[in-house]
Amino acid sequence: MKIELAKTELIHFVGIGGIGMSGLAIIMKGLGFKIQGSDISYNKNIERLKKNKIKVYISHKKQNIYKSTLLVISSAIKKNNCEYIEAKKKGLPIYTRGEVLGHIVSLMKNIVVAGSHGKTTTTSLISSIFAQSNIDPTVINGGVLNSFGNSAKLGKSNWCILESDESDGSFLKVPSTYSIVTNIDKEHMDYYKSLQNLKNKFIYFVEKTPSFGKTFLCIDDKNNKEIIKKVKTKNYLTYGVHKISNFRIQNISQQTQFSKFDLKISLIGKKKLVIKNIKIPIIGLHNIRNATAAIAVCYSIGISINFIKKGLLNFRGVQRRFNYIFNYRGSDYYDDYAHHPTEISEVLNSVSKVYKNKKIICIFQPHRISRLKNLRKEFSLCFKKAHKVIMCPVYKAGENLSLGFKYYNFAKDIINNSKVELIMINSQLDLYKNIKQTIYGNNIVIGMGAGSISNWMRNLPKIFNDK
Repeated sequence: MKIELAKTELIHFVGIGGIGMSGLAIIMKGLGFKIQGSDISYNKNIERLKKNKIKVYISHKKQNIYKSTLLVISSAIKKNNCEYIEAKKKGLPIYTRGEVLGHIVSLMKNIVVAGSHGKTTTTSLISSIFAQSNIDPTVINGGVLNSFGNSAKLGKSNWCILESDESDGSFLKVPSTYSIVTNIDKEHMDYYKSLQNLKNKFIYFVEKTPSFGKTFLCIDDKNNKEIIKKVKTKNYLTYGVHKISNFRIQNISQQTQFSKFDLKISLIGKKKLVIKNIKIPIIGLHNIRNATAAIAVCYSIGISINFIKKGLLNFRGVQRRFNYIFNYRGSDYYDDYAHHPTEISEVLNSVSKVYKNKKIICIFQPHRISRLKNLRKEFSLCFKKAHKVIMCPVYKAGENLSLGFKYYNFAKDIINNSKVELIMINSQLDLYKNIKQTIYGNNIVIGMGAGSISNWMRNLPKIFNDK
């Protein structure tokens, strides 16, 4: 699928190094557009862009957009960005990532995965089932899929599987044929101002599902349950462990490397069906729910149960979702993206259930001052299943805000509310010294956060000379 307009446009992505922006850039390059972009620093996403022969400028300068005909801006880009200002002066069309994504995927049949948590894994699980079914979809994800080493790929079929971004409301601009709402949580309050505003947007999201499509909502989530009562159209189905779910999870069992469950399907006008012994190579009830969402949508569009089960069993995972790094002095080290209290609780609960004989040490790097301010109490309560927390400085992600309270007092909140041992460290070097001096034996050590903590964790084998 090539687009004639692509011959004349040079599209410049401001903030191209973000996971969502880089994925969209790769898709548009595949469609035949001339793509370039800029970002403030080099990262693995930019490395992948360069492998796709996309030109990337490191640092923002007005000269970067000299020959550009159109600008795409990340939600992280401020109005005082020099490239944005120059584009305004030149009268160039300027679009957000969400707007361009909506335009591109309107050409396809879409499965749109929305929600506060679990989107990336759910999108990836659906992609794995499609691959097993020999359907080659376009995939636009919020994480790197191990199966093809990227966050996005252009497929040959007319299907698109994409993770939507609710952080700035842009998920409402993406047309859907089928959609999923995993859950709704108190997140991105800097944009929505209140949880009720966020829920209202999701009501609109569900109601815009076309008559020939369907929305799937996890009814285990209390906020999903609330919005279902207010949705005027009834063009949705539910999934979860709740007894009234259309796709009901039953008979769960979990081991260290996989989870198993049955799924009872109850649809109006159809005979009840039970799919037995579904196996996924990931742990946690939250991931069983994600797999169930994937099953629900794939079953509804006509993919066979055999292909669905094989696609789930052969799932190769997503980078930064409880990824094993190495073993050092008897302790296993993992990297995880969890950066919201709900996500942290889910991961720790899952690990504590399947690794019952190991102590859990959480290396926590808070992400964004605004999130920490909005969710201070929730963060203090989410480490109950950990034995020890090593707390890093806040990763500010460009925010220039005052925390409004002493960081030391926040640490005391965690100790008191989660009943856990806690150590504060000041830097990456500090962390490595602490690990060397204090961690040995039968432990699970999990680095958690959406900032630089992933690189800190993945540098450990090199630091400790372990190949």
